[in-house]
Amino acid sequence: MQFNSKIFVAGGQSGLIGTAIVRNLKSKGYKNIIIKTRKQLDLLDSKRVERFFIREKPEYVFLAAALVGGIWANKTQKADFIYDNLQIQNNVIYNAWKYKVKKLLFLGSSCIYPKHAKQPIKESAFMTGPLEETNDAYAVAKIAGIKMCQSFNEQYKTNFISVMPTNLYGPNDNFDLQTSHVIPALVRKLHEAKIGNKKVVVLWGSGKAYREFMFVGDAADALVFLMRKYNESEIINVGTGNDLTISQLANMVKTAINFKGKIKWDTTKPDGIPRKL
Repeated sequence: MQFNSKIFVAGGQSGLIGTAIVRNLKSKGYKNIIIKTRKQLDLLDSKRVERFFIREKPEYVFLAAALVGGIWANKTQKADFIYDNLQIQNNVIYNAWKYKVKKLLFLGSSCIYPKHAKQPIKESAFMTGPLEETNDAYAVAKIAGIKMCQSFNEQYKTNFISVMPTNLYGPNDNFDLQTSHVIPALVRKLHEAKIGNKKVVVLWGSGKAYREFMFVGDAADALVFLMRKYNESEIINVGTGNDLTISQLANMVKTAINFKGKIKWDTTKPDGIPRKL
């Protein structure tokens, strides 16, 4: 990937990881970066996606666009999660092949691994057991994206790689309580509790589940490195190798925000996978 290569970052206009990839590329001197808003390019629309590839002729593609969300969104909007993600992946991956993109990086998810995978999770755990029920629709869509990349590589000798990041946080995160992931949800809930002078904040689950987190800027640096150096069909994980409980995380956010009240755990709500490292 040269500094003047034409690089399309799908999701680079507003997404958490997409915008981080764009920042990283620019910081390294890449000058020919294509980003589009959804109004400019709806990735669900196959005809518009094909016209984009014909017109722009990208050489490299970061497929970081996806419908994402936390436990509640994944549990209650399964049809949206599987349909939208399959459509986006099908449209971008197919046209990347059809219009001879040199290399594509597909951003998967750690949700693709079995619910009770041995920890820390190795790539070899892929498709070896049942998925976590709360986000199985999203996971199945991501698994399909992986298999699509691998199948095109096998049949058509493309260079499509699949990367599984851990849980990310950072600038441009989503703080909507209905659709956000755990860190922005905790930040918003505890911040609003502080300014509202609440004495108790109720959080989902038991707080005992373990999760690994990575700053989105570090993840973007890894993705750009892999785009430059990794050329295998086998999936590859990106993470820190360290985890903590959701309870520990909540207390860290509580301290940072200086919320003086108490945290109460609603154990009638799901934890998701017990541990994901």
